[in-house]
Amino acid sequence: MASQLRVALAQLNFLVGDIEGNRALVVDTVQRARADHHANVVVFPELTLTGYPPEDLLLRPSLEKRISRAMQGLCQQLDPDVYVVIGYPRRIDGQLYNMAGVIQGGQLRGEYAKQCLPNYQVFDEKRYFEAGNAPCVVDIDGHRVALTICEDIWHAHPVAQAREAGATLMLNLNASPFHIRKTDHRRELLGQRANDGGFPIVYTNLVGGQDELVFDGGSLVINANGELVLAAPEFQQGLYLVDFDGQRCQAVSRSEKPLSLEASVYQALVLGVRDYVNKNGFKGVVLGLSGGVDSALTLAVAVDALGADRVEAVMMPFRYTSQMSLEDAEEEARTLGVRYSVHSIEPMFESFMQTLAPAFEGMPRDTTEENLQARCRGVLLMALSNKKGYLVLTTGNKSEMAVGYSTLYGDMAGGFDVLKDVPKTLVFALCRYRNSLSPTIPERVITRPPSAELAPDQKDEDSLPPYEVLDRILELYVEQDFSAHDLIAEGFDEAVVARVIRLVDLNEYKRRQAPVGVRITQRGFGRDRRYPITSGWKAGE
Repeated sequence: MASQLRVALAQLNFLVGDIEGNRALVVDTVQRARADHHANVVVFPELTLTGYPPEDLLLRPSLEKRISRAMQGLCQQLDPDVYVVIGYPRRIDGQLYNMAGVIQGGQLRGEYAKQCLPNYQVFDEKRYFEAGNAPCVVDIDGHRVALTICEDIWHAHPVAQAREAGATLMLNLNASPFHIRKTDHRRELLGQRANDGGFPIVYTNLVGGQDELVFDGGSLVINANGELVLAAPEFQQGLYLVDFDGQRCQAVSRSEKPLSLEASVYQALVLGVRDYVNKNGFKGVVLGLSGGVDSALTLAVAVDALGADRVEAVMMPFRYTSQMSLEDAEEEARTLGVRYSVHSIEPMFESFMQTLAPAFEGMPRDTTEENLQARCRGVLLMALSNKKGYLVLTTGNKSEMAVGYSTLYGDMAGGFDVLKDVPKTLVFALCRYRNSLSPTIPERVITRPPSAELAPDQKDEDSLPPYEVLDRILELYVEQDFSAHDLIAEGFDEAVVARVIRLVDLNEYKRRQAPVGVRITQRGFGRDRRYPITSGWKAGE
């Protein structure tokens, strides 16, 4: 007869490539789970030892030796009375597998090779791993426990295999990155799989930022009827507990409600910035504060991620900068308590123009002069970055990145673009969300017409469709692969569609040179979307 089993879901933030550090974190976590919570089983995320995604580190010849040493260390150091379920890569007969293993009593009690290898969106696991083909069911104090890994739960076959092998409980190890509305999808799917298998499912997810990906945690336990038993917090590390007694399961930890769309996106941005800065060893960040909505939101995210003492804001005015922008930028910096300075780019711009005067003789002014303003600002920010060891945060949003409304080596100069995957309309919503927590962004920053202020009386909508229209076209074209004909059938003006699509396709070369930034949609610019720069493709059908 099965005894009561207390399972701890170890929702943790691992550092990619730090195999020894990750091993030490596993040991410490198991000790805490046993001493503080009396856990019998501790379940960690996918590829615990390497972090996720390790990418081409998996191809390094020394990987196998490092993983072997780490596994030997775990067998020697872990509490022998606790069943520890972790993820790691393992090479068998020359082939590399994405594995989950159960360690107990100083031995590896069972192993499972991931069967369903994702190779879409941000995933390319078939580049590295071979697929497994067999279930793994381990007896843990009378409970028949099946192991699966991440993508396996999205397919019916591994669950059916586990049921046929006599499983009464499933542990699913995950490194599932965040995108908007994914939490609801996970819960619905897990409920269906639990019903299919006739057993509860423990879904342990990674938390933390890794380059452009953010893993949101939100680990789950679903009972055999497909009902939610435990929902761990999103974007937080911790140990979350559930008791199993036969087919009955009861949450020990408090179950959390899902975050709103704006709250989840905002927390993803904060976590993405915090981990990128801290894991890469930057002292802090510096950004250009323009008085506009994008830089205001970026500043708020940076302060919430790092604290005001690690953030520096710089206003770099020019003759076209309005008094309103100067006032609003200063108010934002003062409200958030960051270091703030003002450096006019007028002298730099004039020096460049004097140098270029012979080459420009007889040519009318055009966007060259506008871009030069942005590039002066980029030089200033990069100089501050070099001198102080700060990362430059750029402030461009997804709408601008899509259509090339940005300047190479100007406002695109920097190391991390916080809003890279955030459409402009969502930027406004996030500003209002942040202000609902505490007054941070002046109201007129949100309500004034957006402007780059690179020319007299300039407005974004002089060059672009209204953002409500632009963002919907971009969502359908970039994220859902609608054709021009499809978009026109949706009711969009044919000339506007043609222009937007042309700008998106034309500016692939800019996006290839853009800094990484947090991914929040199902298709961001980066790992998700890989289009050729040189191409004869014409948008149409």
